[in-house]
Amino acid sequence: MNYLSAENISKSFGERWLFKNLNFGISQGQRVALVGVNGSGKTTLLNVLAGKLPPDEGSVSVRKEVTIGFLGQNPEFDEELTVQQTIFGGQGEVLDVIREYEVAISHPDTSAEKMQHLMERMDELQAWDFEIKVKQILSKLGIHNLDQQIKQLSGGQRKRVAMARVLIEEPSMLILDEPTNHLDLDTIEWLEGLLSTQNTTLLMVTHDRYFLDKVANEIAELDNGELYTYKGNYSYFVEKKASREEMAAAETEKARNLMRKELDWIRRQPKARGTKAKYRVDAFEELKEKAAKKTAAPQLELSVKTTRQGGKIIEVDHISKSFGAKKIVDDFSYVFKKKDRIGIVGPNGAGKSTFLNMLTGKLQPDSGTIDAGQTTVFGYYTQDELEYKQDQRVIDIVKDIAEVVEMANGEVITASQFLQHFQFAPPQQYTFVSKLSGGEKRRLQLLRVLIKNPNFLILDEPTNDLDIITLNILEDFLLNFGGCLLMVSHDRYFMDRLVEHLFVFEGEGKIRNFPGNYTDYREWLKEQEKTEQEPKQVAPVVEKKQEQPTTGKRKPTYQEKKEFEELEKEMPKLEARKAKIIETMNAGTTTDHEQLNAWAKELEQLNELLEEKEMRWLELSEIM
Repeated sequence: MNYLSAENISKSFGERWLFKNLNFGISQGQRVALVGVNGSGKTTLLNVLAGKLPPDEGSVSVRKEVTIGFLGQNPEFDEELTVQQTIFGGQGEVLDVIREYEVAISHPDTSAEKMQHLMERMDELQAWDFEIKVKQILSKLGIHNLDQQIKQLSGGQRKRVAMARVLIEEPSMLILDEPTNHLDLDTIEWLEGLLSTQNTTLLMVTHDRYFLDKVANEIAELDNGELYTYKGNYSYFVEKKASREEMAAAETEKARNLMRKELDWIRRQPKARGTKAKYRVDAFEELKEKAAKKTAAPQLELSVKTTRQGGKIIEVDHISKSFGAKKIVDDFSYVFKKKDRIGIVGPNGAGKSTFLNMLTGKLQPDSGTIDAGQTTVFGYYTQDELEYKQDQRVIDIVKDIAEVVEMANGEVITASQFLQHFQFAPPQQYTFVSKLSGGEKRRLQLLRVLIKNPNFLILDEPTNDLDIITLNILEDFLLNFGGCLLMVSHDRYFMDRLVEHLFVFEGEGKIRNFPGNYTDYREWLKEQEKTEQEPKQVAPVVEKKQEQPTTGKRKPTYQEKKEFEELEKEMPKLEARKAKIIETMNAGTTTDHEQLNAWAKELEQLNELLEEKEMRWLELSEIM
């Protein structure tokens, strides 16, 4: 059953056409993810399909009985209403009686007669199951204070309220723009299950590749004003997109070669004979349009110079921080090492951003010390909106910091050339910043951080509003980044590729230092849950066998497995270094006593380290 159809729709932004004569349809059960580079028109297309914006040309039709729930990037509300009034503002008898029931139970002075009447109405409308679902949605989205006014909410809270309203209304079809923004990882995984297991009809824009893979069964790509569809997941899309671009490039090159010949023919024709071959002139115009198509998007190359880093990075010694009765950090210590790659995870409101602000000196801990090395240069990418003046252009934002930029290879380039590396073509560099899309502003904000040549990069939700292509290239840059990396992100794919261990905010100020990425952590949690359940099942058996010693061994924990694997990698490297030093010393190529003493000292340290690691390896091998 076809739910929504768009025929020959077009939309321009100033003098630029975002898309023209575009056709699109979605049927019951289709879950489509719309992808494309920042500024390609994804959000505009969603607004047109949802009826929030009229198309310049063409029409959008929705089946008569179909209702659409729309979640925009920046939801709009009546600022004076409460959260409860906003969420339960939809029309419908069941929602009305649930709203009344929720109001009644939250006020202790509600009469028994009114409560009895409402409970009977809930029975009549079979609203109890729905009411349980409503409570689950509110709980999962972290919405607890229903009496709070909308104007008092942060941007993330507003997005979650809008999400709750859409899900509670249970529309026939959902149109969601970046639904995972401002959600913590547990909530994203819950939303994944909700949208992928039900008979959901869905059109969404998302950069979260795990979410996209789990939920979508079709991908639509908006590229240069045209829509290309792929029936499959993200991996299938990447493969087929590469094939399409290769074919398109070949066709464009062929069109350009043919156009050169046709252009020569056009120029040689006398004006009087032009009408005799009008079909050929018309064909030439069509050919010219094909030859003018872009064959590939400009590549984002992030390779700025990193400031030299000394031996001391940051030493965090027994810090604590509270706001009133709420503990954010409780007695946490850590010494950052060179090339640390750490991810920070935890529920919203756990204090992740507060922790980052303490590291950078924006906030002071209540107790304990944070001591940064003299050579540590912070690059701090925050969730705050890009600040700019209304008359500022894109290039002004960069020139405010530097006229020239030194790249990693020593090359010095101008601010304009640097912007081109960030996908800002020369004409766009003189565009007013206010005209940029949300993703383009975020990209410009990231540029401002990297231009300062940091060696300690802190990224607070860097993936919000960035397109998938930019994310892939940003990941490649961060993989080769020579300094320390510390980041908060709800993008599990991004986190898995980049971090080697985690700071897990577990609540009540406790921060766990976990060795591994996010997927490793989730697997470890599952193992912990199994371990907690095992004693209950085996307790009777253990009591019977107490008299006879058992030969069974306990299973190694995830950390022990990880440590064992690391030891097997480290020990051969240490042995190789030891052999190299001995070989060099025996060769007698130097009589420099200082150098010989340094080698002897290193050899002694290597022997001690190897002995320590060999003993630990033997302990772990027994468990394995």
